Amino acid sequence: MVRPAIRGVAWTRSFATHASTIPRDYPSITPPYPTLIRNLEHVRDVLKRPLTLAEKILYSHLHDPVKGLGNGGRIRGETYLQLKPERVAMQDASAQYKRSLQFMSAGLTRCAVPTSIHCDHLIQASEGAKADLERSIVSNQEVFEFLESAARKYGIEFWRPGSGIIHQIVLENYAAPGMLMLGTDSHTPNAGGLGMLAIGVGGADAVDAMTGTPWELKAPQIVGVHLTGNLSGWATTKDLILHLAGKLTVRGGTGRIIEYFGPGVHSQSCTGLATIANMGAEVGATTSTFPYTSNMQSYLHATGRGPVARAADEAAATGFLSADEGAEYDEVIEINLSDLEPTINGPFTPDLATPLSKFGAFVNEQGWKDELSAGLIGSCTNSSYEDMTRVADLARQAKAVGLTTKIPFLCTPGSEQIRATMERDNVTSTLEDVGAVVLANACGPCIGQWKREDKKGEENAILTSFNRNFKSRNDGNRYTMNFLASPTIVTAMAFSGSLSFNPMTDSLTLDSGKPFKFSPPSGQDLPSTGFTPGNTSFYPVPTPEPQPDTEIIIKKNSQRLELLEPFTSPFSHGNLELPPLKILMRVRGKCTTDHISAAGPWLKYKGHLTNISENLLITAVNDEGGDVNVAFDHEASSDATKTDTIPNVAKRLKARNQPWALVVDDNYGEGSAREHAALQPRFYGCNLIIARSFARIHETNLKKQGVLPLWFADKADYSRIRSGDVVETVGLADLLEGRPDAIIRLKVTNREGDIFEIPTKHTMSTDQIKWLRAGSALNYIRSQIQ
Repeated sequence: MVRPAIRGVAWTRSFATHASTIPRDYPSITPPYPTLIRNLEHVRDVLKRPLTLAEKILYSHLHDPVKGLGNGGRIRGETYLQLKPERVAMQDASAQYKRSLQFMSAGLTRCAVPTSIHCDHLIQASEGAKADLERSIVSNQEVFEFLESAARKYGIEFWRPGSGIIHQIVLENYAAPGMLMLGTDSHTPNAGGLGMLAIGVGGADAVDAMTGTPWELKAPQIVGVHLTGNLSGWATTKDLILHLAGKLTVRGGTGRIIEYFGPGVHSQSCTGLATIANMGAEVGATTSTFPYTSNMQSYLHATGRGPVARAADEAAATGFLSADEGAEYDEVIEINLSDLEPTINGPFTPDLATPLSKFGAFVNEQGWKDELSAGLIGSCTNSSYEDMTRVADLARQAKAVGLTTKIPFLCTPGSEQIRATMERDNVTSTLEDVGAVVLANACGPCIGQWKREDKKGEENAILTSFNRNFKSRNDGNRYTMNFLASPTIVTAMAFSGSLSFNPMTDSLTLDSGKPFKFSPPSGQDLPSTGFTPGNTSFYPVPTPEPQPDTEIIIKKNSQRLELLEPFTSPFSHGNLELPPLKILMRVRGKCTTDHISAAGPWLKYKGHLTNISENLLITAVNDEGGDVNVAFDHEASSDATKTDTIPNVAKRLKARNQPWALVVDDNYGEGSAREHAALQPRFYGCNLIIARSFARIHETNLKKQGVLPLWFADKADYSRIRSGDVVETVGLADLLEGRPDAIIRLKVTNREGDIFEIPTKHTMSTDQIKWLRAGSALNYIRSQIQ
């Protein structure tokens, strides 16, 4: 083993500022190091072995550090941990249900831990920053006002539209070495760039932390990535994680934390490490982390968090912020950074990795057109000052010889602080001079918020510095191939318009007929004159006190917001087996959270479960026939069709009071921490999903909403169950009566009347069994509070 005004605040974009600092409450953003180190002493008494950094952070946050690990023994991969996270962060699309509506129903008056809401997902990219921000504030005003009022009522820090992307803001303002935080987005691990554990979760998990309920996590295995050598030339930290994604695949990190160590870590910038941690989500990792480095220390000081840096220095001196000598990993991967070259991943999956030197041949082998239709840089993955100054270096080289980009070239700053600093230091004007359009400080095209008018329904290729590239994700066009690369490779290739162009070896032809070859770009880790915060009206007052008299208004007949009604328990009448369930469909192949609950134009319905449920599985493939968004209704009335869309057949079953189940393939639910992917089937009457395997976050989300996730003991049994068959649980009663090791079988009655049983496996913990019996985790939490 080795905006329009909201509550009197004018939301307008400002392009000049002389403000020098962002208000901070340092105690709320500094981990309680003395307590954590003391907790770790209790853990060492139990485990009596060297610990990895990830273990130190996790175990020091145990709700009961004395009893939390039992008698020791094997913990990783087996023991469920009861943890106390120190912070919760939510983005606007998910916060409508995750924070406000669910927390409201819990009945508390304030959050147990510091919490923030970030308005970044609902801003659509179209024309450019100013126009896009103003239009989005108008179109989403109802939601923003709702979130702002809920934040005021419960004492939440509210980052207004235009402030930036949640993950960049967390890195700049809240992240700290050794901290444990939860975020309601799969790329929350971005904050691991500051040597902490930041974990993406579903909203019900966030509610655990916000209500002071211990948060449960099965202790992950720890993968050690040993970094040696040095990056050089065109290679960046983005190329490291793209390379690693190719090695591990989208499932290689499931149930595991990736912990980087070795001399190669210490030569990377803090924001470069954040890029690596951000894309750990693409291999399914729980999160990623790094030992405390001098570059982290410098970043904390540069972002106005000197007191946090000094506290971290003291904690590091005790050994808390690095692995123990002799600590063992479940797997060790060796990477020599000196051997890395730029890498391009895709299309349609983030783990299809091709070295840049071989990418042109790969394009030719696939028979694709050798052309790019757009280049996009920025996003939460690659929008640091270092990224932008490296890109600006290429832009200056191009401008000097009269080159402009040959394709649309879009740039998304990660935060208002980054945007303002870019403008002050002439990075923005340098990019605009060669053809770039700077978008709002928001997620934009990375999550499908891109109003793209060209290439509709056409096969085309885009190159982005984003993190995820599933079909239809960016522009709603399933034929758009998104290839992932570093910002510098995206920028250089935007000047060629060709997929096969290799800026390391190839030249461009100038108007004069002379060849021009880019020099490897250079950038600055941190601005020499410091960051400037930009428009501080976007920022919240730190740690605001709750204002309980604040009225939260949901308009009558609103199409954007809807109160969340508690789900009922299928066991409320005393029967401890699930009722007979009709199989809705058998889902074929890759089925991500994008397939289960699409984003893009559907984001506006995130606060309205009835409306957003209309997109349930609409891009999933039915294994019986191979059609997309087609389900069979084997008991359709004489005046109804035998087939319909998947959500429509689900609604038919709900109308008949017929609970149902799904049969799904491997790694079901890969992708964003999209709680609606669990809420929507539950809303329509799903009680059970049987999978060849589940992605971690989605499986937990299902459990939180009262859906039982079962794994086929024999993956071949996947093909034995068809739509219209009836399944019944056998042995679930034993589980619900307190036997976590109970074996659950499924009794299947097929459409022909034949009966057979298949064995399954489950991953339900003692607490998760309580959620299932109550009908949802929120039901159980509410019962404990009241």
